Amino acid sequence: MSAAPIDDPPRGNLAGFRRYFKQDIVSGLLVFLIALPLCLGISLACGYPPIAGIFTAIIGAIVTTFISNSELTIKGPAAGLIVIAIGCIEDFGGDGLIGGWTDADLSAYKAALAVGVAAAILQILFGIFRAGILGEFFPISAVHGMLAAIGIIIVIKQFPVALGVTGASGGPLEMLRQFPDYVIQANPAIATIGVVSLLIMFCWPMAGRRVAILKKVPAPMVVLLVAIPMGMGFDLLHEHAYSLANHEYQLGEQYLVKMPDRAFGMFDDITLPDFSALWQFKAWKWAMMFFIIGSLESLLSAKAIDLLDPWKRKTNMDRDIVAVGVANLCAAGIGGLPMISEIVRSKANIDNGARTRFADFWHGIFLLCCVALIPTVLHRIPLAALAAMLVYTGYRLAHPAEFVHVWRIGKEQLAIFVTTMFMVLATDLLIGVAAGILLKIIIHVSNGVPLGSLFKPYLEVEEVDAQTSRIIARQSAVFSNWIPFKRQIEDVGLVQRRNLIVDLSDAKLVDHSVMEKLVELERDFEQEGLSFEVRGLDFLKPLANNPHAARKRSLPRMRRVTVTASESLEETLIEQFIACGASGYTAIPCRGAGRHGLETGLSKQDQVRLELVVSAAVCEAMLDMLRREMVDRHSITICVENVEVLRADDFMPDDRARAAVVAHD
Repeated sequence: MSAAPIDDPPRGNLAGFRRYFKQDIVSGLLVFLIALPLCLGISLACGYPPIAGIFTAIIGAIVTTFISNSELTIKGPAAGLIVIAIGCIEDFGGDGLIGGWTDADLSAYKAALAVGVAAAILQILFGIFRAGILGEFFPISAVHGMLAAIGIIIVIKQFPVALGVTGASGGPLEMLRQFPDYVIQANPAIATIGVVSLLIMFCWPMAGRRVAILKKVPAPMVVLLVAIPMGMGFDLLHEHAYSLANHEYQLGEQYLVKMPDRAFGMFDDITLPDFSALWQFKAWKWAMMFFIIGSLESLLSAKAIDLLDPWKRKTNMDRDIVAVGVANLCAAGIGGLPMISEIVRSKANIDNGARTRFADFWHGIFLLCCVALIPTVLHRIPLAALAAMLVYTGYRLAHPAEFVHVWRIGKEQLAIFVTTMFMVLATDLLIGVAAGILLKIIIHVSNGVPLGSLFKPYLEVEEVDAQTSRIIARQSAVFSNWIPFKRQIEDVGLVQRRNLIVDLSDAKLVDHSVMEKLVELERDFEQEGLSFEVRGLDFLKPLANNPHAARKRSLPRMRRVTVTASESLEETLIEQFIACGASGYTAIPCRGAGRHGLETGLSKQDQVRLELVVSAAVCEAMLDMLRREMVDRHSITICVENVEVLRADDFMPDDRARAAVVAHD
């Protein structure tokens, strides 16, 4: 469980190192247990030697601890970069570990290291020149679509490895069509290890929810505790064959992780980059992809962890990118993978009770000790077990819940999400993300956003009082003009230490990305002891029933409820409607008779007609109340109509207004 906040936030300085030593070293140990198999698996999936992932995690943990101020993020190799890394290896003539490690693989590996150095230098410059805000440009739905595509690609690429199929290669869609063949070609012994490992990855979290003590043991470690004995039972350390159903299958060390055969043998595997590869144009294509996607993922992860931090400490994103860049430079210089701030391990770090960035440091020290002192134990890990972990990781990135979540935010967001995902699968990451961005721009233009305001916000700043300013946004507030918009907000509010009102009432469109980023800014202002208020959203119509949905200039729709009942029920009905959330009402005395009165010849009765304009949710609550408490007991007529209003907020419930109305009645 994460720790409860305390008055004095823990800091990763010398005093914090001493004060929180116990909590940080325990969390570092538990994160190490998760990181060890994932570093090996990610490295293999990237086409790098297994130890490359360990190099990355060790350097990331030690170097970034003393540069970044991010207290809870864990730096290391991440599944999100697998697609770029293996693409780079293949473009330089390697095929990863398909068919064994050859001279061509080594040459491609060294070229990829040089690409990693170039990307790291770009990251360092990116942070030094305070360009971390560029991560704000990418629309959220396109980023999520990219991550979902990466997850699908990981599943497709690792599925044959988990089944013991060798030589499987090709593009994602091509490999997907070959899945039936992979099942037929599966090596039963290896597939057993892979399937059992995959079942553990999926079932262990469910078991942890039922039995609390199991939650403390990470699923990847359980996989290793089961898979290593299974590998020993199949005698994978020695080359041999076995027969099953009239088929002969081969077993041997090719199905195990390749690691040094002696203590401290890791230093023999240090590999230097081949910088001559940078003379080729394609090298810079991959360097830009590592730089852009790696920086973006790292920024998004660091932001997400800041929101989960029990002490709400804020990471300096420019400083963090510099730290990641320096660590990437060191890692690529000795044979390591690119790294980012990794979300899964960082979340585990919080859950394990970490206090400061030294938890990351200790996780790196444990990795260093493990790979230096007991590499022969790591050699016994079956590749199928690591592949199963990555299949689970890929599934989490492309979880069906992601599709549902995006759909609830808006149909247009789902279109951007799915377009980005399919284009990444069919082409590559940059083209896929570019397609998602282009579709979003087309949707914005179709929703009335002027072309001139797509990349330039039209803002007016005025003083409200001595402590407060107002920024009025005209035309549009969308992802593509958000960077200068955000700079204006930060300069007026956070830099000048002023309370801020952002008025969006004159905007034609506020998109989903901006809606979410405004919520983040509200938290930033709150941490600085300042107020941040967004006004004018009630003049805009949400495109979906979600607080973060895009909003378009249009009259918002509400429900007008008309209830006609006996005059004696007026007070009771008003009280009940207000309790359901109505913000006001109109009562009109009238006389009339219903169907029953006409049939029985009753004279006209004194009645009251109540009219209320409410939201759809409040309308449903009112109708439920009427069905439950009124309709069967009294003669009541109820009518519901859809209406458009100028300001939706005028009809939203307010506790003070509700109390005043009740008191007045």
